[in-house]
Amino acid sequence: MLTIHKKIVIDEQGRPQEVLIPWEQYQQISEILGLDLDEEAIADLRHGQRDRATKNREAYLPLDAI
Repeated sequence: MLTIHKKIVIDEQGRPQEVLIPWEQYQQISEILGLDLDEEAIADLRHGQRDRATKNREAYLPLDAI
């Protein structure tokens, strides 16, 4: 489980406005959410998702072939 170390910035009325987190945690969250992927990687993942949904077995290799 990821524990986020944060600092909350509040306005004059005490309402939260911003959250500051360490850079390393930001990078980790970005990787977990896939925000660091380029367009080609996203397209590949979507294509794989379609193959899985349509049960396109020809799109996959056996594990021993890898």
